[in-house]
Amino acid sequence: MSGAFALAAPGLSARDALQAGLAKNTKLSPLQTKAKAAAQDFEAVFVNNMFQQMFTDTGGDGPMGGSGPAGVWRSFLTDEYAKSFVKAGGIGIADQVYKTLLAQQGAKS
Repeated sequence: MSGAFALAAPGLSARDALQAGLAKNTKLSPLQTKAKAAAQDFEAVFVNNMFQQMFTDTGGDGPMGGSGPAGVWRSFLTDEYAKSFVKAGGIGIADQVYKTLLAQQGAKS
């Protein structure tokens, strides 16, 4: 199943599709695949928080306004910005978290 079809497969979450795509494209073990996905998720949360802080004082009208539904839309926008930022390479946090997770798993084995 290719990456594009994995995302469209019924019953397959985005995280499962990501893990399947990572395992297929890079020949990682299941443990490495889960660690890579967790590291990318962690970096996405961090970057999302950073982006949300950048938009905290933007008020008024327009797409970045903070009143009512626009504030909800802004949170979705920053979430998507963070995901695409991490997917494009991020700021390097995911690589360090990935290495740390693998080191911790090796120590427990």
